[in-house]
Amino acid sequence: MIGWLQGAVAERWQQGHRCGLLLCCQGVGYEVQLTRRHWERLPVEGAVLTLHIHQSIREDGWTLFGFGGRQERDLFRLLVAVSGVGPQLALALLGAHPPEELVRAIVQADLRKLCQAPGVGKRTAERLAVELRGKLAESDGGAAALAGGAFGLDDAGVDGGTTPLAATRDEVQITLEALGYAPLEINRALHAVGRGGLEPAEGPDAWLRESLRWLAQQAA
Repeated sequence: MIGWLQGAVAERWQQGHRCGLLLCCQGVGYEVQLTRRHWERLPVEGAVLTLHIHQSIREDGWTLFGFGGRQERDLFRLLVAVSGVGPQLALALLGAHPPEELVRAIVQADLRKLCQAPGVGKRTAERLAVELRGKLAESDGGAAALAGGAFGLDDAGVDGGTTPLAATRDEVQITLEALGYAPLEINRALHAVGRGGLEPAEGPDAWLRESLRWLAQQAA
């Protein structure tokens, strides 16, 4: 598997919404797809370029996707693991937002920001938040570090926020689910309340009251 390439920029190319370059490495030219944001900032032809590579192997051929850093490539791999998110949609997400902004949008369930990427609808944005939020919010190990020390998020996975203690969270979640709220709505409410200054040690009644107030404001 190809994981890293260094060579000279031979030419840039664009085919519809797809864009990339031909990278010449010791007499071999590799066609590599890039995010549009990366493609627009490519150096001049002949310049030496280093790329971290994700290699996709399918029956109809091999495709190389290139990224300026390992963390961005690892985030791409997390994105394509989500149901309904293929390589082109993952490139669109990374092309629309820098990696640190994209991670924040996912862990904060910022559906509006996620939907700014071409081809990303509300349902896809919800799947991204539901399936990746927990992985990205972990603060240690592998690609999960993307949401922790690598991009300046706290252990809760939200910039500057707090979450209730486990027992309180469970009780609040059960109550809100009984009232008909979806898990994604509940997560967003709890983090919003935490950002508002409610202490983690406050009891279930306080967290439930503030969560319901926030949910009512969103529905207004």
